[in-house]
Amino acid sequence: MKQDLEKKSEELEQTLAKQLEMLKKDSEDWLKVGAVLAVGALLTYGVVKATRKKKVKNTQKAMEVLEKEGLLDDEIKKRLSKPKSSSIWPSLTQRLLILGFALAKDKILAQLFSDNTESGAVEKDQ
Repeated sequence: MKQDLEKKSEELEQTLAKQLEMLKKDSEDWLKVGAVLAVGALLTYGVVKATRKKKVKNTQKAMEVLEKEGLLDDEIKKRLSKPKSSSIWPSLTQRLLILGFALAKDKILAQLFSDNTESGAVEKDQ
């Protein structure tokens, strides 16, 4: 009786150690994916910020020149100061988001199927 309890205790400790090991390994993978996404987001933000500043400066200079010449009216001012939408950045962010979801889905599905086969083997042993 006592030996059975000690055996089960050892098995539980080994199982716990394996689970902790898997958790550490999985957390490293998720950390790497998160770091890649964060770096990509920061780069995208920096590029967008840099390109917007140039556009604002050029527009401001053009408005000043037109005002000096007396050609600046309300319609032209609205057209020049109206924010323009970029066609590449929204699609790029959507693609990065979809890529992140695909990577996460692959990871989760692989874990689900590997966990099911391992738990099935454990159930058969008992």
